[in-house]
Amino acid sequence: MTRHLLTGTELTRSDLLAVLRRAAALKADPALGRDSLAGRSVALIFQKPSTRTRISMEVGISELGAHPLLLRPDEMQLSRGESVKDTARILSRHVHAVGIRTNADALLEELADEGAIPVINLLTDGHHPCQVVADLLTLQEAFPERLGADGGFEDLHLAYVGDGNNVARSIALVGAIAGLRVTVVAPDGYQLDPDETTATLASDPRTGVAGADCLYADVWVSMGDTDSDARRTALAPYQVDDALLDAAAPGAIALHCLPAHPGEEITADVLYGDRQRIWDQAENRRHAQKALLEWALQAGPFAAEPAGAGSAVG
Repeated sequence: MTRHLLTGTELTRSDLLAVLRRAAALKADPALGRDSLAGRSVALIFQKPSTRTRISMEVGISELGAHPLLLRPDEMQLSRGESVKDTARILSRHVHAVGIRTNADALLEELADEGAIPVINLLTDGHHPCQVVADLLTLQEAFPERLGADGGFEDLHLAYVGDGNNVARSIALVGAIAGLRVTVVAPDGYQLDPDETTATLASDPRTGVAGADCLYADVWVSMGDTDSDARRTALAPYQVDDALLDAAAPGAIALHCLPAHPGEEITADVLYGDRQRIWDQAENRRHAQKALLEWALQAGPFAAEPAGAGSAVG
């Protein structure tokens, strides 16, 4: 059975916690997975701009002993009308997996349906699962004493503050698998659909972050959004600053998936201060994605696992 990562909900709880343990082990000892993907190739298609995802994927794939193959959209026949169906079939004959950053989730789903190799979501309009696995790894590092016996996150509370976008949706969906309590704090018109999440939805920033161990910020204008005075006015009260951190739980930290716009969704004092784990979070993309690649390709410690089993690894 081919293992895809399209929304993150393909991961069972045991899968996800095993991936996090493996990511932590790979970070502690980079030589640990040096040959786990030896002799394999992973295609990377970026139809939207990328800094952290491209760097972390290319470096991570190389660190696992595989070959990253960067495919620019303007150099592919896909940009000249070749079908996704045909592209998926060709990729399946030459590489072992494909990671893609694109707009429509439907394109990602078609690649998965028509191909015979794992497809990994590197960001779509709807979801950003790799980011959230890195976020969970960062919380695991920040609050090790708060994890459950199996590594679960039931004792932790994250409050996402701002636009209820693809990152907010993925935090809600993937966080729920790990047991993380999630509150999405957003203004009317920018909130997640209550029918698509079990997260708590709130509109008042101060009451919404009460008791939260982590405040999570993202840009007010995501790729594909229309910048407008109305959007900025609506989101202005949702800035993550020291005062909002003070309204959260004692010892609360700030996270941000980056890129950041200091003075908008987060203050410079928080972004570069000592109450954040944002730069650890950015590094953790590489370690989390390496573990996800091993899981998707059933390699390294996941090689002996039947699809979906996800036993403890380290």
